[in-house]
Amino acid sequence: MRLDLRDIIHVPDARKEFRFQLDLSQLDFFGRRPIAHPVLVEGGVTNHAGALVLEGTASSQLELICDRCGKSFTREKTVTLDSLVAQKLEDEENDEILLLDGTELDLDEAVTTAFVLEMDAKNLCSDDCKGLCAKCGADLNLGPCGCRPDVDPRLAALAQLLDKDAE
Repeated sequence: MRLDLRDIIHVPDARKEFRFQLDLSQLDFFGRRPIAHPVLVEGGVTNHAGALVLEGTASSQLELICDRCGKSFTREKTVTLDSLVAQKLEDEENDEILLLDGTELDLDEAVTTAFVLEMDAKNLCSDDCKGLCAKCGADLNLGPCGCRPDVDPRLAALAQLLDKDAE
Protein backbone atom coordinates (compact mmCIF):
# COMPACT_ATOMS: atom_id res chain seq x y z
CA MET A 1 0.00 0.00 0.00
CA ARG A 2 1.26 3.43 -0.92
CA LEU A 3 0.16 6.26 1.39
CA ASP A 4 0.02 9.72 -0.18
CA LEU A 5 1.17 12.30 2.39
CA ARG A 6 0.88 15.47 0.29
CA ASP A 7 -2.03 16.65 2.49
CA ILE A 8 0.04 16.62 5.71
CA ILE A 9 3.65 17.32 4.63
CA HIS A 10 3.38 21.08 5.21
CA VAL A 11 0.52 21.12 7.76
CA PRO A 12 1.65 20.98 11.43
CA ASP A 13 -0.26 18.51 13.64
CA ALA A 14 -1.99 16.93 10.62
CA ARG A 15 -2.42 13.15 10.66
CA LYS A 16 -3.20 10.55 8.02
CA GLU A 17 -4.55 7.20 9.27
CA PHE A 18 -4.18 3.81 7.60
CA ARG A 19 -5.48 0.30 8.12
CA PHE A 20 -4.88 -2.60 5.74
CA GLN A 21 -3.86 -6.26 5.53
CA LEU A 22 -0.56 -7.42 4.09
CA ASP A 23 0.22 -10.91 2.80
CA LEU A 24 3.71 -12.02 3.89
CA SER A 25 3.08 -15.75 3.49
CA GLN A 26 5.77 -16.04 0.78
CA LEU A 27 8.59 -15.04 3.17
CA ASP A 28 10.91 -17.94 3.98
CA PHE A 29 12.61 -18.25 7.39
CA PHE A 30 15.11 -21.12 7.59
CA GLY A 31 13.05 -23.25 5.19
CA ARG A 32 9.69 -22.48 6.82
CA ARG A 33 6.94 -19.97 6.10
CA PRO A 34 5.52 -19.04 9.52
CA ILE A 35 3.52 -15.95 8.49
CA ALA A 36 0.64 -17.99 7.06
CA HIS A 37 -2.08 -15.50 8.05
CA PRO A 38 -2.48 -11.90 6.81
CA VAL A 39 -0.69 -9.18 8.77
CA LEU A 40 -3.10 -6.52 10.07
CA VAL A 41 -1.44 -3.11 9.86
CA GLU A 42 -2.94 0.00 11.46
CA GLY A 43 -1.67 3.38 12.54
CA GLY A 44 -0.95 6.77 11.10
CA VAL A 45 1.60 9.34 10.00
CA THR A 46 1.63 12.60 11.97
CA ASN A 47 3.33 15.89 11.16
CA HIS A 48 5.02 16.98 14.41
CA ALA A 49 6.35 20.50 13.75
CA GLY A 50 7.53 19.55 10.26
CA ALA A 51 8.81 16.09 11.19
CA LEU A 52 6.72 13.21 9.83
CA VAL A 53 6.40 10.31 12.26
CA LEU A 54 5.04 6.88 11.35
CA GLU A 55 3.37 5.15 14.31
CA GLY A 56 1.34 1.98 14.42
CA THR A 57 1.30 -1.78 14.82
CA ALA A 58 1.50 -4.83 12.59
CA SER A 59 0.16 -8.11 13.98
CA SER A 60 -0.43 -11.64 12.77
CA GLN A 61 -0.87 -15.19 14.01
CA LEU A 62 2.33 -17.18 13.30
CA GLU A 63 2.36 -20.92 12.55
CA LEU A 64 5.59 -22.16 14.17
CA ILE A 65 7.43 -25.38 14.95
CA CYS A 66 9.24 -25.70 18.28
CA ASP A 67 13.01 -25.82 17.82
CA ARG A 68 13.40 -28.20 20.78
CA CYS A 69 10.55 -30.72 20.56
CA GLY A 70 9.33 -30.31 16.97
CA LYS A 71 5.66 -29.69 17.86
CA SER A 72 3.57 -27.24 15.81
CA PHE A 73 2.12 -24.28 17.68
CA THR A 74 0.69 -20.83 17.00
CA ARG A 75 1.71 -17.52 18.52
CA GLU A 76 0.48 -13.96 18.11
CA LYS A 77 3.18 -11.59 16.87
CA THR A 78 2.76 -7.82 17.17
CA VAL A 79 5.40 -5.40 15.91
CA THR A 80 5.44 -1.72 16.84
CA LEU A 81 6.00 0.69 13.98
CA ASP A 82 7.80 3.89 15.00
CA SER A 83 9.91 5.66 12.38
CA LEU A 84 10.72 9.09 11.07
CA VAL A 85 9.72 9.78 7.48
CA ALA A 86 11.57 12.24 5.24
CA GLN A 87 11.62 13.37 1.62
CA LYS A 88 15.43 13.27 1.51
CA LEU A 89 18.29 12.28 3.81
CA GLU A 90 20.69 14.90 5.10
CA ASP A 91 23.39 12.27 5.66
CA GLU A 92 23.79 8.69 4.47
CA GLU A 93 24.40 7.25 7.96
CA ASN A 94 20.80 7.51 9.16
CA ASP A 95 19.25 4.47 7.48
CA GLU A 96 16.44 4.21 10.05
CA ILE A 97 14.54 7.07 8.39
CA LEU A 98 11.97 6.01 5.79
CA LEU A 99 12.19 7.90 2.52
CA LEU A 100 9.21 9.15 0.58
CA ASP A 101 8.86 8.48 -3.12
CA GLY A 102 7.71 11.96 -4.13
CA THR A 103 4.89 12.44 -1.61
CA GLU A 104 4.11 8.74 -1.13
CA LEU A 105 5.27 6.31 1.54
CA ASP A 106 5.55 2.62 0.61
CA LEU A 107 3.95 1.08 3.70
CA ASP A 108 4.30 -2.49 2.37
CA GLU A 109 8.08 -2.18 2.34
CA ALA A 110 8.23 -0.46 5.75
CA VAL A 111 6.00 -3.05 7.43
CA THR A 112 7.73 -6.01 5.77
CA THR A 113 11.15 -4.77 6.93
CA ALA A 114 9.95 -4.13 10.50
CA PHE A 115 8.19 -7.52 10.72
CA VAL A 116 11.18 -9.47 9.37
CA LEU A 117 13.61 -7.73 11.73
CA GLU A 118 11.41 -8.59 14.73
CA MET A 119 11.11 -12.32 13.93
CA ASP A 120 12.66 -14.61 16.54
CA ALA A 121 15.67 -16.70 15.55
CA LYS A 122 14.55 -19.50 17.89
CA ASN A 123 10.94 -20.54 18.51
CA LEU A 124 9.95 -22.51 21.59
CA CYS A 125 6.45 -23.84 22.34
CA SER A 126 7.05 -22.86 25.99
CA ASP A 127 9.91 -21.41 27.99
CA ASP A 128 10.33 -24.69 29.89
CA CYS A 129 10.24 -27.03 26.85
CA LYS A 130 12.53 -29.97 27.60
CA GLY A 131 12.92 -31.09 23.98
CA LEU A 132 13.64 -34.61 22.75
CA CYS A 133 15.93 -37.31 24.10
CA ALA A 134 19.15 -37.33 22.08
CA LYS A 135 19.25 -41.15 22.13
CA CYS A 136 15.70 -42.39 21.59
CA GLY A 137 13.88 -39.25 20.41
CA ALA A 138 11.21 -39.41 23.14
CA ASP A 139 9.41 -36.15 24.00
CA LEU A 140 10.81 -35.24 27.43
CA ASN A 141 7.84 -32.89 28.04
CA LEU A 142 5.65 -36.01 28.44
CA GLY A 143 7.97 -37.58 31.01
CA PRO A 144 11.42 -39.13 31.32
CA CYS A 145 12.49 -41.72 28.78
CA GLY A 146 13.99 -45.11 29.60
CA CYS A 147 17.50 -44.31 28.38
CA ARG A 148 20.40 -44.65 30.75
CA PRO A 149 22.57 -41.55 31.14
CA ASP A 150 25.87 -41.46 29.27
CA VAL A 151 28.89 -42.38 31.35
CA ASP A 152 32.00 -40.31 30.98
CA PRO A 153 34.59 -42.67 29.40
CA ARG A 154 37.12 -41.61 32.02
CA LEU A 155 34.78 -42.99 34.69
CA ALA A 156 33.72 -46.16 32.81
CA ALA A 157 35.72 -48.46 35.11
CA LEU A 158 34.06 -46.93 38.18
CA ALA A 159 30.61 -47.36 36.56
CA GLN A 160 31.38 -51.07 35.99
CA LEU A 161 32.29 -51.46 39.66
CA LEU A 162 29.03 -49.77 40.67
CA ASP A 163 27.07 -52.06 38.32
CA LYS A 164 28.71 -55.15 39.96
CA ASP A 165 27.80 -53.84 43.41
CA ALA A 166 24.17 -53.36 42.32
CA GLU A 167 23.91 -57.03 41.27
